[in-house]
Amino acid sequence: MTREKLLGAFGEAAAAAYLRRKHYEILGMNYCCRLGELDIIARQKETFAFVEVKLRREGGFASAAEAVTPIKQRRLALAAESWLAENGLEDVPCRFDVIEVYLAKDGGKIKRIHHIEEAFRP
Repeated sequence: MTREKLLGAFGEAAAAAYLRRKHYEILGMNYCCRLGELDIIARQKETFAFVEVKLRREGGFASAAEAVTPIKQRRLALAAESWLAENGLEDVPCRFDVIEVYLAKDGGKIKRIHHIEEAFRP
């Protein structure tokens, strides 16, 4: 596995642990279909959250959430529609979140996690 993939998996695991501490139920991770990929699928009470995880080092020029471009948002929405249809959940309340995981400048430890609920609407 490449260093980039390992870091991505590390960030996603940290984000999932964060969500569990916030009483979310993790329904799935790394869902892939021909339309796109979802990092985390979670539920908070009756609302389903499709969560994009972005990992960055502290002190970068742009926020991690800025990497979720309109094209990426569209792919996430299509993948979410696919997941909902596969699970017979077309009419449930859902939203799209972004979790930014920031590492210390040396890359060793998680410095902070920032959860943006309803980060965008497709």
